[in-house]
Amino acid sequence: MKFEHTKLTLLFLFIAAFAIWQTVNDSEKLAGREYVKQVEGQWVPADEIDRQAGIAQVSTSRSIGLWVGAFFTLFIFSFLYKDNPFYKMAESTVVGVSAGYVMVVGFWTTIIPNLLGKLTPGLIQQWAMPGLSPEQAPGAWVYIFPLILGIMLIMRLVPKASWISVWPLAFIIGTTAGLRMVAFLEADFLSQIENSIVPFVEIDETNSVDYWQSFQNIFSVVSILACLVYFFFSIEHKGAVGKVSRFGIWILMITFGAMFGMTVMGRIALLAIRLEFLFREWLNLHL
Repeated sequence: MKFEHTKLTLLFLFIAAFAIWQTVNDSEKLAGREYVKQVEGQWVPADEIDRQAGIAQVSTSRSIGLWVGAFFTLFIFSFLYKDNPFYKMAESTVVGVSAGYVMVVGFWTTIIPNLLGKLTPGLIQQWAMPGLSPEQAPGAWVYIFPLILGIMLIMRLVPKASWISVWPLAFIIGTTAGLRMVAFLEADFLSQIENSIVPFVEIDETNSVDYWQSFQNIFSVVSILACLVYFFFSIEHKGAVGKVSRFGIWILMITFGAMFGMTVMGRIALLAIRLEFLFREWLNLHL
């Protein structure tokens, strides 16, 4: 195990040495460097034309971020070899940073304006939001209830009082489930039923039969009914019912295959983006 980790470490050191050589080399590759230019008093990323014109300069902070992003990408890729300390470090860092970022954003975009800004607008105006009106809106006292529920939810951290957090958690889950259920019925269930009610014979603008669109409508309705027959288990799937349900299986498998293919294509696109980042932005290798 230690020998395998040593090999992986040597591989990363070799990649780092190659990147450093590319960076300090006086050639035109200029790897591992991020250039910026000043536009209207602000620093923005610069391109090759700006560098050749001499109006760009190296940004130390952006260059450090480029190196950190490159090494963390390699650490994540190292899991393809096997589980190792580099991958665990990168994974823990990404999860921790993401959790901290979400917490900070939630604090400043939800708790401050939507809770404390309603209960104590004058204090929040002086401290965090100068543009906020210091006058308390009528009926703002109702925001005391989400404050109480939030405090009850934090009691989860106290072992002896953790049972208190069950009540706000149940309220949150129940409310969210109800709202999502209504939204799902309106946006997905009912809209799918509405879109499946189509004419078998489609007439175009010239009052002629659009045979291709008519075929699509008929095939769509037949496919939907065949899939529904497959999930109808009150009747044994034999004879005509069995043939229709088998056609429904084919439609389902084609659909699942297309969805899986779309997912794989999306992941391959993400992989291509990371490889392009490593070779072009970090090492500046235009292959």
